[in-house]
Amino acid sequence: MLIVGLGNPGAQYEWTRHNLGFMLVDLLAREAGREVKRVECQALIGRVEIEGAPVELAKPQTYMNLSGESVACLLRKRGDLRPARDLIVVSDDLALPFGTLRLRPRGSSGGQKGLKNIIAALRTDEFIRLRIGIQPEHPIGDAARFVLDKFPPGMRVEVEKVLERGAEALRAVIRDGIDRAMTTYNQ
Repeated sequence: MLIVGLGNPGAQYEWTRHNLGFMLVDLLAREAGREVKRVECQALIGRVEIEGAPVELAKPQTYMNLSGESVACLLRKRGDLRPARDLIVVSDDLALPFGTLRLRPRGSSGGQKGLKNIIAALRTDEFIRLRIGIQPEHPIGDAARFVLDKFPPGMRVEVEKVLERGAEALRAVIRDGIDRAMTTYNQ
């Protein structure tokens, strides 16, 4: 199993809305007492055990819009992994209200450029994805700027709760399968 969190590398992007995928992967690693730091296929990688299953965690370092290069390389090097069965991609989603989780076994990119690039690179949309809503309660003028802005300090506890729920959802996918996890975690 390979769980890929989408985000942008570099300190300037830490705690930005677009880096929820990275944050969730880091949380899973911390819970397992591990780090995601080994470099392979333009990604930082870490091995953990989740629900008794061996899992590789990855954070592509190619920037969000080119994540597919890294994911395709990782899957090629692990010839026994099949996207539809063994790949979970975690991303932010501007179309979902903040904190909403949406698990899907396949589907379009929904306008998320990292997912779009992965679909193009793999030539399939048949992989599990967990989208985490970042949509604000107010209209925004510049979506690109909004997703690259850091969460306000007052939201830190809320963001951590959302990440915890995301980690629970991923554990459920591994333990119970995507269909059961969707029933429990999709809002």
